[in-house]
Amino acid sequence: MRLVEKFVKIWAYLSMLLCISVIVFLFAFVFIKGASKLSLEFILTSPKGMVLGTEGGIFPAIAGSFCFGLLALFLSIVPALALALYTTFFCNSKKFIAFIRFILYSISGIPSIVLGLFVYSWLIKGLRLERSVFCASVSLAIMILPFMENRIEKAFLEVPKTIVSASKALACPLRHMVFKIVLPMCKGEIISAMILGTCFAMGATAPVMFTGAVAYASVPNNIFKPAMALPLHLYLLVSQGETSMSTAYATACVMMFILLISNIAVNLYRGRRGR
Repeated sequence: MRLVEKFVKIWAYLSMLLCISVIVFLFAFVFIKGASKLSLEFILTSPKGMVLGTEGGIFPAIAGSFCFGLLALFLSIVPALALALYTTFFCNSKKFIAFIRFILYSISGIPSIVLGLFVYSWLIKGLRLERSVFCASVSLAIMILPFMENRIEKAFLEVPKTIVSASKALACPLRHMVFKIVLPMCKGEIISAMILGTCFAMGATAPVMFTGAVAYASVPNNIFKPAMALPLHLYLLVSQGETSMSTAYATACVMMFILLISNIAVNLYRGRRGR
């Protein structure tokens, strides 16, 4: 039995080492390939030139990605939080809870490009709206809704049962217990789910291709107009071949560091809340 435990422990450590090595190699490879283009000017200027990526920078794409991600968060956080609260504390029917989870799991299994086509058919073709940040954010909100609901629900389920039981024993209304005890206790997990959901939305290409992202645009100042997005900009750079590969690697490096910093911030915040 001890031999099996040692084997599993060694296997776990080797797997962890392999994952860390792959991540470090990936970051190092992309950074080295794009280092010649990385500069403050590249981050803070707009793209220029007849061939995309040969001149200028990516600031409108960075601003556009944040707009897509933040608006998607705004559209998805209320239903995600409401569903998590309802299934955890307010719904007494196990069959209905199972039905809600089945719907959420089904949405999470839909390819993101299908969600983009759905929103394109519904809002742009059906309701005659223009391709815009809003339309793209709707598709991203649908995509990240199951992810956020799942993380928030798990946070609610981890609340000690003794607290819930004590609240009921003291005849504390369920509504009061949820909003005065549970939500403050789960604040760190909810905020981490929001940040990770925003990062998830910012890194998606397929849902925004048909609904609101464009090759050239200024810094967005209207959610009902199209905007640039880092993942689509990266896709267009790579599709042009060797002429813009260094810019593509620099763009990928900026994306990866934005997501890395966001994840580090989430873990630091969760650790601080835990203490």
